[in-house]
Amino acid sequence: MPQNNVIWMLGGIFAILLVSSILVILLQQKNRDKDYTELSQRVRSWWVMVVVFSLAIISNKTISILFFALISFLALKEYLSLIPTRRADRRVLFWAYLTIPIQYYWVAIGWYGMFIIFIPVYVFLFLPTRMMLIGETKDFLRAAGTLHWGGMITVFSLSHMAFLLVLPAAGNPAAGGAGLVLYLVFLTQFNDVAQYTWGKLFGKTPIVPTVSPKKTWEGFGGGVATSILCAMLLAPLLTPLNFIESACAGLLISGGGFIGDVIISAVKRDIGVKDSGSLLPGHGGILDRIDSLTYTAPLFFHFIYYLHY
Repeated sequence: MPQNNVIWMLGGIFAILLVSSILVILLQQKNRDKDYTELSQRVRSWWVMVVVFSLAIISNKTISILFFALISFLALKEYLSLIPTRRADRRVLFWAYLTIPIQYYWVAIGWYGMFIIFIPVYVFLFLPTRMMLIGETKDFLRAAGTLHWGGMITVFSLSHMAFLLVLPAAGNPAAGGAGLVLYLVFLTQFNDVAQYTWGKLFGKTPIVPTVSPKKTWEGFGGGVATSILCAMLLAPLLTPLNFIESACAGLLISGGGFIGDVIISAVKRDIGVKDSGSLLPGHGGILDRIDSLTYTAPLFFHFIYYLHY
């Protein structure tokens, strides 16, 4: 039963992608004078991402956890390729990458206590200590801050998705840990699309014009309302949340997703880049695609953990 719910949901997502692909083809044939290259690339990238994600979450837990560890690795690697780093810190980067297998090991064995403090406490204390031993003091504070912040966003935050998989199955008889992950990821990505669409249709009032000029109050409000409705409709299929709890989850994910998106936009503006990479044609890099999840993953995890575990 739990696995069936996940399969049905994934089938619905593939159906949406199929309809989207057909619409793109029809648009290209009807308006041959317009360039739909980026839209076509986006849809093709979504196919790849959905197929890989689907295989990961319907596999056994070990493979699923390794998949999320790989996402953290690619995100951290992309982040470190963007931020300015000191030559002296190259030896410290090894320890930053080493946090990934260690953090996901705590996930795999279900050790919540160590999972929740390893990066915020022990890595926070260790990395500056290792940097101090090198002896380079110029830009020490900036380097320590950007390195630990990157680990928090790309490893600690994202690892909350993996920990959903190892939560006791009894807490979510509807669809287990895979259902919680699917609920979180789908709503996060759906919220991004909803806010973009509502903003395109009705957006007039920018929220943070100096950071992300295209983000409007109209788009945000429409996205929040749509996400809350979707959260309530999907909750019985994938989660143990009741009507009120699912509405709160939709509000939390839509609000958190907006903040995560804008925070990464602020980072890119500070660095002076439009996209964080080119790994995903039409989307940019890994950070461009998981920016909202850096906030929604820990927020949703602690929300569901507090209520049902």
